[in-house]
Amino acid sequence: MQNSEQGPDEIVHEPNMLKKVEGHIQSKTLAGLIDLVPILVTIAVIVFLVEKTDSFVRPMPFVEGQPWDFPGIGLIVMIVLFYLIGLIISTTFGRRASGWKDNLFELIPVVRNVFGVTRQVITSFTSQYTFSRVVFLEWPREGMIAMGFVTGRAFSARTKDSMALVYVPTIPNPTSGNLALVMEDDLIETDLEVDDAMKLVFSGGIILPEALTFARIPREGDEQIEIIGRFESEQKG
Repeated sequence: MQNSEQGPDEIVHEPNMLKKVEGHIQSKTLAGLIDLVPILVTIAVIVFLVEKTDSFVRPMPFVEGQPWDFPGIGLIVMIVLFYLIGLIISTTFGRRASGWKDNLFELIPVVRNVFGVTRQVITSFTSQYTFSRVVFLEWPREGMIAMGFVTGRAFSARTKDSMALVYVPTIPNPTSGNLALVMEDDLIETDLEVDDAMKLVFSGGIILPEALTFARIPREGDEQIEIIGRFESEQKG
C-alpha cells in the first residue's frame, strides 16, 4: 500500500539518486586507491631493496659484527655507490666508458632488446622532470584540444617568433606519444601543474583537478592575456 501512495516524481528520481550515490562512491574509492597505490608501491620497493641489499652487504667481512652493521646499511651503501657512479659518468672518461658500455650491450643478441627497452622506459619516466609547463593545443584536428607538456623552445633570429616543442602523451601510458612544434601564441595556457597533469594521464582522466583555467598569451607583450574560460569538474563533492 505504501508503494501505491508514492508520487510519480519520487518513483522516477529514486533510481537516479541511487546511480549518483553509486557513481560518487566508485569515483572517490578509485581516486583514493590511485592516490594510495604509489605510497604502497614505494614502501614495498624500499622494503625489498633493504632486504636484498642487506643480504648482500651485511655478510661482508668489513661490515659483519661492526658498529655499522645494522638493518638498512645495504641501502645506504647502494646509494653511495650510485652517487659515486654518477660522479664518474659526469667526467669525460666516464661518458666515454658509458658509451662503450652501451655499444657493448647493443652487440649482444636478445640482451640488446631488453637493454634498449629498459633504457627507453627509464628515459621516458625521468624526462617528466624536464617539462616546463602544461599546455593545450588543437590536436589531432581542428576543433579538438589535447593536453601536452612543453619540453623546449626554438627561436627565429630573423622574425623573433618562437615555437614550443610539445610532447603529447598517450593515456594511460605516457612513455609513448607524439611531438608537435607549435607557435607559442597558438598554445592554450593553463594553470594545471605538471604533477597534477601526470595524475590525469595515469588515471585516464579519472583524477580530475577541481577546476581548470584556459588562456591565450598574446604575441605582443603590451596586450592583455585572453582568458578563454574556467571549467570545474563534475566530480566535486
